[in-house]
Amino acid sequence: MPAVPAGARTLPGDGRAARAHNGTVDEDPIPVSRAVHSGTAKLLPDIDREGGWLLTVDGTPQSYVDLRDATHLEFEYARRVAHVLDLAAPPEHPLDITHLGGGALTLPRYAAATRPGSRQRVADTDAALLDFVQEHLPLPPASGIALSDQDARDFLDGSPAASADVAVADVYGGMHVPPHLTTVSYACAVSRVLREQGICVLNVADAAPFRFAASQLATFGTVFGHLCLVAEPSVLRGRRFGNIVLVASHTPFPVDALARRAASDAFPARVVHGAALERLIGGAVPVEDGDEVPSPEPPDGAFTVG
Repeated sequence: MPAVPAGARTLPGDGRAARAHNGTVDEDPIPVSRAVHSGTAKLLPDIDREGGWLLTVDGTPQSYVDLRDATHLEFEYARRVAHVLDLAAPPEHPLDITHLGGGALTLPRYAAATRPGSRQRVADTDAALLDFVQEHLPLPPASGIALSDQDARDFLDGSPAASADVAVADVYGGMHVPPHLTTVSYACAVSRVLREQGICVLNVADAAPFRFAASQLATFGTVFGHLCLVAEPSVLRGRRFGNIVLVASHTPFPVDALARRAASDAFPARVVHGAALERLIGGAVPVEDGDEVPSPEPPDGAFTVG
């Protein structure tokens, strides 16, 4: 969140939306929208894929959910985060996952489907949005997903130490990452809830020369010893603004396996680590409290419904 829709095809934006009840889709889908804390939320159907839903807030794509197949991930960045989740443990091994930012709960649904028995906790400040999603895109029974309408930092501070295997940070206030979620103290709060071999995954949006992404890598690098990023070549070459997935861990992460998975996607991505990552970080310095760096303003049309 926000997200660039994957693929060349146009995602739904024609005013129709499906209504779901108990995980099924009505034969006559109708549009649904609601005023939520962060703006006007809408659920739109994917007219090319039955059961597919697009969540937008104030016209910006936030999440895509397939009620019939939770493993179908339409957004490129979500697939890249899913690759990290897939590599975090042996297949189907349950994980304890903390999600900071909820949207339509795409990645919690994915983890529940691919790792049955996982315990997942989701924090999002927008209670009205969580209610809207739950009403129209209900979670499957016994999903193991618990929702909390809390600020991400407050949620972390109130969570037990060493209680999560993975933390997924995908928090946006409108088009920007909240500044208090960009600092060294925030990185420390994330680290505290992770177990020794835990992994932190962050979704940020940036463009060359990657000042914001570099500042976040420098910030999380003060706490975590191993870093890499995943992004598509056109973003890394400075041709466009887009999502960049950052991965931080205390123990080595299988970057080669991640690179193979990212390269095999329909829209391939590259993994940057080691010396190449150090060059990208350059002279960026960690962000301390009081020196927060605002995330960049997306150019017009970067995150829109077609």
